Amino acid sequence: MRTLKQWLLWGIVSICFIGIAYLVLSYLFLDFYVDYWWFSSLNYESYFLLRMNYRYITFLGVFLAFFLIFFLNFWLASRFIGGGDRETEPKDGIKRKKYRELLTMFQSGSLKVYTPLSVILAIPIALPFFEQWEKGLLFFFGRNSGLIDPTFKKDISYFLFSLPIYTLIQNKLLIAFTLLLVGIFILYYIERRILKKDERNLPRGAKIHLSLLFVLAAAIQGWWFFLQRYALVYTDKHQPKFFGPGFVEMNVDVPFFWCSLTLFAVTNILLLYYLHRRKGLVALLVSALLLGTMLWMGGTGFIQNKTEEWVVKPNALAKELPYINENIQATLGAYGLRNIETRNFDLKRSAQISKDSNVIESLHNVPVWDQALLDDVYKQLQGIRPYYAFPSVDVDRYMVSNLYQQVYLAARELDLSDQPDDEKNWTNKHLQYTHGYGFVMTPAAQGGDETMTWFVRDIPTQSDVGFKVETPGIYYGKGDYTYVIVPNELGEIDYPLDEGNALSNYEGKGGIDISSMFRQLALALYCKDRNIVLTSKTNSQSRLLLHRNITDRVRKLAPFFELDNDPYVVATEKGLFWIQDGYTVSDRYPNSQSYNGRFNYIRNSVKIVIDAYHGDVAFYLSDPQDPIVQAYQRIYPGLIQPLEKMPAELRAHLRYPKDLFEIQMNIFAKYHQTNPETFFQEEDSWELSKMFRGNQEVSLRPYYLTINMFSRDKHEFLLLSPMSPMKRNNLRALALAGCDGDNYGKILLYSFPKGQQVYGPAQIDTLIDQDTEIAQQLTLWDQAGSEVIRGRMIILPVGNMILYVQPVYLSSATRLKIPELKRLIVSEGEIVAMAPSLEEAFQKLENKLLERAERQKKRFQTAPSPPPQEPANTPPAAVESKPAEPEKNTSPPPAEPTPDAKEAAAPAAGPKDKDAEGAAKQPAMNPEPEKNVNPSTTPPDPGTKEATTPKDAEGAAAPAPKPDNKSDTSPGVEAKSPPAGEGVTTL
Repeated sequence: MRTLKQWLLWGIVSICFIGIAYLVLSYLFLDFYVDYWWFSSLNYESYFLLRMNYRYITFLGVFLAFFLIFFLNFWLASRFIGGGDRETEPKDGIKRKKYRELLTMFQSGSLKVYTPLSVILAIPIALPFFEQWEKGLLFFFGRNSGLIDPTFKKDISYFLFSLPIYTLIQNKLLIAFTLLLVGIFILYYIERRILKKDERNLPRGAKIHLSLLFVLAAAIQGWWFFLQRYALVYTDKHQPKFFGPGFVEMNVDVPFFWCSLTLFAVTNILLLYYLHRRKGLVALLVSALLLGTMLWMGGTGFIQNKTEEWVVKPNALAKELPYINENIQATLGAYGLRNIETRNFDLKRSAQISKDSNVIESLHNVPVWDQALLDDVYKQLQGIRPYYAFPSVDVDRYMVSNLYQQVYLAARELDLSDQPDDEKNWTNKHLQYTHGYGFVMTPAAQGGDETMTWFVRDIPTQSDVGFKVETPGIYYGKGDYTYVIVPNELGEIDYPLDEGNALSNYEGKGGIDISSMFRQLALALYCKDRNIVLTSKTNSQSRLLLHRNITDRVRKLAPFFELDNDPYVVATEKGLFWIQDGYTVSDRYPNSQSYNGRFNYIRNSVKIVIDAYHGDVAFYLSDPQDPIVQAYQRIYPGLIQPLEKMPAELRAHLRYPKDLFEIQMNIFAKYHQTNPETFFQEEDSWELSKMFRGNQEVSLRPYYLTINMFSRDKHEFLLLSPMSPMKRNNLRALALAGCDGDNYGKILLYSFPKGQQVYGPAQIDTLIDQDTEIAQQLTLWDQAGSEVIRGRMIILPVGNMILYVQPVYLSSATRLKIPELKRLIVSEGEIVAMAPSLEEAFQKLENKLLERAERQKKRFQTAPSPPPQEPANTPPAAVESKPAEPEKNTSPPPAEPTPDAKEAAAPAAGPKDKDAEGAAKQPAMNPEPEKNVNPSTTPPDPGTKEATTPKDAEGAAAPAPKPDNKSDTSPGVEAKSPPAGEGVTTL
């Protein structure tokens, strides 16, 4: 019985011990286990282990290097301790014994004393390398970029990879050797001042040892002066004029560093000489005084400030010119702006807008919906159920019925925030409501006062234009997703039916296998959810899906890439995929202007594809010239694939990132001035064009258009950013970034002449506000219960014209918000028109332009002169030029005609207009006879071959111009009035 009790007790103790050991082991290594399983589910386990080991390899390498530095120096010092003869030992036996024990400890106790001391000193120095291990890897794996810094003639990679590590190493080495010098000196001091009765000089070897340590510490400090020269490429003292070193830095600071380094070296040499020879004290003091003065003057900036005041400011442009040029070229290179092609935009206004083939072809791709408003429309009309949402609306291009079509689309993702509280239980959250379903798509161009056109809609997916998706489930997306366990015994809700819901079981390859109890326990601890272990609804195929937000997923995999704020969905026949743009950035590019203090170098180096169903993540190289991504390719071989390996159906939907283009244009707004003089004086600085949102002026962000600006015979998907002169609202340039084919990544700039007025978005916005017809209609709609929303201003360059389009939406101000596109406002820069569709709006605009041209011609034409005395049928060439004799007029002068009378008389002398059809042969009706005009002479019909010619300044009759069938200009109208079918000149 006692044996049974003993065995039972031992069993209980063993189980408890195993359980405690398991929990401790699982808790201590929990993150490692779960991360390893997660990376393995994506086939990145070797990358995970390599990345994890790199951190510890770097730390151990640096730790061992500093440990050996300390240990070997302490060991060497121990060889010189106790070097005297035995006669100097204490005579007393007890004291002699203690002396020998202490001496032995210092001489041979390296393992007991020097090893822990070296470890204690090495760990805090090596810790920063553990935290910045990735910089160390870039230093070891980085290669020359082939780009040379113009200031110091060093390869750019030196500043990107080497200089940060050299600075860190210099700092830590200086600390290490300073501590070492102090520690060794203390050892020698103890040995000579405490253990010895008689005072004796240090052994020669000890002196040499201390001297070498002193020289090394001094050399490391001297290295600091050397590195500080290169740090000048990051100075911002000349902001906001330019970035980087200027005349003072290169002609005062650089010589100062060399002088300081020289004086520092001389002072240390004299100090060593004095310590060894006890000579040269005066020279040492003089050298130290000069060094101190130099450092004080440099630290206070006295020399620099006086040079700036007396030398640079009186001749600022001449002195700073070469350094400004270095800043310009470096900044353009750092932001990828060196190869921008510039073209002049030959602007010509035309009244024949609606008939222009370029306009007609562009209308079906004009993006008249604002994406933020379209999200509300999608949610209300296609959300279907409260657990579906559209986190964002994306813009892309697809072939629709063999037509290259710009579209809006959005993935229908899962969002349980609007579910009733009684349905927010563990089962629904983690087992049944597991994924979104499908997507919706609409054309970019829509008409007002008509129902929305859908290319893809509803659940299951319906499409009248042939879109099909094999796996429409969305398990990974932009939403705030928690973990789910799929497949399971309950089945997953796929989509709603008329009665109940269609169920599905996950057949993807994503997720962590939870078939073993060990994994269930580990994941329960990791997710802090015991139901993972307690639930009975899992099966042998069940997998736990983690990190389902695509941005978090990519950051977990590759935290060294900066990510774009707008990943977008791409629909293919196989399924839905997310494309995320990844950037490499640095703040160490020499002479380059910083962007908001965050970085001064950026490249869109990778395109990242995430499968919305399986969760697979693939990295593709999009900028092979980037030295940073080249280093990462060497650090993590196999992680980044060539872009050619991306499936063709996905590669066709790559687009230039909007975030990157906005950054580039903010930089280019100033740095397009490549002439240093122009740059310094900021004669032509730009900014992103602005428009009004209510009373607030906001910058107009770049937007996607489908137009033929790269090639006149081909419409392409591109990114457009309008630019305006600084603090002005007119348009100065249009920057375009290509997204299709060979033009991907190319930046094209269309520049307008500086002296030509081209309306900007804010100015067109004001013209719309001042149009009485439009203002009256919008005021009528904007009543209680309704809200008028004017959308983004779209600048549409077509042919030689700049057209403007602004959509007008109507939404409920109090109840359910479903914005509706009501009208489209268009303009060519001077006149605005509004209609339900673009076609009608441009036709109305054209009519307004023609009417204005007619009014201008009537208003500004000259009065007709008296006809010559020859017969009316005499050809103009046969008419003699005789001075006309003025009539004698003895009657009192007539009263001056009133303005109304003048205005009424003007049309009678001009050509026919639409309201005077059939009455052109009637004589002009003048209420008062005019001077020097024969009242009996009736002007000939403008339609006849002979027309009355105006007299020139000498009174001779000039031959009449021949009528032009394409123009309504008749004799007597000044040349300033253009033909109605061509450009309209502002008078």
